Amino acid sequence: MHDTTAMLIELGAIILALGLLGRLAGRVGSSPIPLYLLAGLAFGRGGILPLQASEEFVATGAEIGVILLLLLLGLEYSASELVTNLKTQYLSGAVDFVLNAVPGGVAALVLGWGPVAAVALAGVTWISSSGVIAKILGDLRRLGNRETPVVLGVLVIEDLAMAVYLPILTALLAGVSLAGGAVTLLISLGTVGAVLYVALRHGRLISRAVSSDNAEMLLLVVLGLTLLVAGIAQELQVSAAVGAFLVGIALSGEVAEGASNLLTPLRDLFAAVFFVFFGLSTDPADIPPVLVPALLIALVTSLTKVATGWFAARRAGIHGAGRWRAGGTLVARGEFSIVIAGLAVGVEPRIGPLATAYVLILVILGPLAARCTEPLARLLMRRPAERTAAPADEEVTESAHVDA
Repeated sequence: MHDTTAMLIELGAIILALGLLGRLAGRVGSSPIPLYLLAGLAFGRGGILPLQASEEFVATGAEIGVILLLLLLGLEYSASELVTNLKTQYLSGAVDFVLNAVPGGVAALVLGWGPVAAVALAGVTWISSSGVIAKILGDLRRLGNRETPVVLGVLVIEDLAMAVYLPILTALLAGVSLAGGAVTLLISLGTVGAVLYVALRHGRLISRAVSSDNAEMLLLVVLGLTLLVAGIAQELQVSAAVGAFLVGIALSGEVAEGASNLLTPLRDLFAAVFFVFFGLSTDPADIPPVLVPALLIALVTSLTKVATGWFAARRAGIHGAGRWRAGGTLVARGEFSIVIAGLAVGVEPRIGPLATAYVLILVILGPLAARCTEPLARLLMRRPAERTAAPADEEVTESAHVDA
């Protein structure tokens, strides 16, 4: 069979399978990410039917998927929103980093994977899944709840922190010296600062220059600009994903809304290809040895995310049940954990299987935690109250018998 023919057949089969899996996930009310990862495991190295002809194309599609994920994320926020969140949520963001990144870093060191892998695994356990959490909030009809802005604020801080974290990780993985890493970080911080400044001061001019009444022209200009900036950012060791995120931030208003509507189907397609590609590059036989560590890390970081949300909601003046709902909502991990692990597998191959197992566990556990954290907390708090109240009730009963 001709190579092109084989590639078209494989690509058609992959995309059709993704569509069917996405429909299945929608019917059961869950995220399709676990199914995409499992599909990649089934048809990758060591799987049931390894794909060969389309591997290079899928790898390129996966890169585009990461870029579009970050671009659409940037389009959701304006520069002013990011600055406001930095001012109000910075302490919650710091607590989030300490509680959730440290367990991953410590676990990598305990497993003997070295400091660079520790930085990577810290990122895997740190960043919650914005996509999965947005779906959870919609499914549970919590978008209007008082704690929802707090949850979104923590997610925004995490997303912005990626603009600093990814260049540092990229420099470490490339073996750049301390001086070179410092230069890379300065470039990254300078770029982020410059984009935020330009977006705040001249965002309308940028959006006007990109704007077009023709949907086709708007799509081509935004997509072309994003890929160009992502490529330049990659060349500067700043990370293509960060470049795409900054392009999204720089656009605002009707342009951002129009571009988001046009690019969302492309994002969904290539993001699904990205998750499949990550599964394709992971040998299923490598997962059982890391399953127990992945489960332990997932349990620990589920609790630390609940604590993060509780703390952030408490700072915002939210009481009782809202604090627990905020914590449970933040448990899910997903796309960013896989992106970080995908960067790090060249340095520590075992991080790929562990991240796959970790994300599979928490993408399933995340919606359950969002639903059950508040009722469980109420039940646990009610029991001590009932025990305390019981003796008092008995005393009242006894005194009543005496009076009688």
